[in-house]
Amino acid sequence: MTRVTSAALRGVTVATTVPFTGDGSIDWKGYEATLEHCARAEQAACVFVNGHAGEATAMTASERAEVLRVTRAFVADGRPLMAGVVPTGLPQALSQIEAALEGGADVVTIFPPEAIAGGNAATQAGPRFFEALQKEFPQVPLSVFQFPVASGFGFSTPMLAEIAAIDTVVAIKEGSGTILAYEENVRAVKAKAPDVAILASNFNWFFAQVAFGADGILSGLASVAPRLLNRLWAASEAQDLAAMRAAYDALYPVVQSIYHPAPVVDMHTRIKEGLVALGVIDRSTPRLPLLPVTPELAAQLREVFTTIGRDNA
Repeated sequence: MTRVTSAALRGVTVATTVPFTGDGSIDWKGYEATLEHCARAEQAACVFVNGHAGEATAMTASERAEVLRVTRAFVADGRPLMAGVVPTGLPQALSQIEAALEGGADVVTIFPPEAIAGGNAATQAGPRFFEALQKEFPQVPLSVFQFPVASGFGFSTPMLAEIAAIDTVVAIKEGSGTILAYEENVRAVKAKAPDVAILASNFNWFFAQVAFGADGILSGLASVAPRLLNRLWAASEAQDLAAMRAAYDALYPVVQSIYHPAPVVDMHTRIKEGLVALGVIDRSTPRLPLLPVTPELAAQLREVFTTIGRDNA
C-alpha cells in the first residue's frame, strides 16, 4: 500500500459525524450531504471515519464497513482516508485493522485499549501494543489517538514519544487536554520522531495549539464548520497572528456552543444539531447511550449556526 506521510496529513482532517433516521438506522442520504458539506478537497486534507464523532462504538461491524465504503467512494482523489480502530484488546485491534484495510482505509487511528488505563499509560504497555500492531501489519500507517491525560487513557510524554518512534506510526491525534501536556508532547515527539504529524485535537482551544505549532487539525468540529477551521489553519500557516485572532473570534461562538455545556460527551450530537440548523441533515438524534440535546440547547445552536450561515460555517 502507498505510504502515507505527514505531508499528506497537513491541513484540516475532518472527523465525520453520522446522522440517523427516525427509526435509528443510518441516514445515508444525510451522510452523503454531510460529506458534501465538509469533506471536499478544498475543505479537508484527510477524512477520518469510525471514530468518536462517527459514534463507531454504537455501530455494528457491517455499518462501520459501509461508512468506510461510502466515504472511500467520495474521497477518490488521492487524499488519505483514515479509519478509527477502537479495540478492547489486541485481537479486536487486529480484526478491526483488517476490516479497515478491506474498506479502503489508508491510515488507521488506534484508540487506547481498556487496559491502558489504571496507570498503564505511563508504562511500556503502550509501546509494546503498537509494536505488536506493526509486527502484524508492517506496511500499514498507524495514527495514535492521544486521550486527555486526566482520563487515564492518555499516554505519558515519554511513552508517547516512544510510540511515535515506531516506524509505521505517521501521526498523533493530540488530545491531551492541557496546553502544558500538549507542549511537552509536541517537543518530545518532534525530538524523537520529527516526521510524525501532530494533529491538534484539543477541541476547545484550537487557537493555542496552532499558535504553538501543529502539522494539522483533526476534529469533529470540521463536520459542521470546515470553512472556519480552515481559516484558522491558513492563518497559522501564514504565521499571521492578527488573521489567526480574527479567524478564532469567528470560530469561538461555535466552540462555546458545542463544547462548553456539560456533559462534554454530547459534543458530537451538538455538531449534528448544527448541521440540522444549516439544513444539511434532518435529525441530530444519536444512538444510546448518548442522549438528544435539550430543546433549550438546540435553540441556542440553531441561533449560532443560522447567524453564521451554511456558506460561511
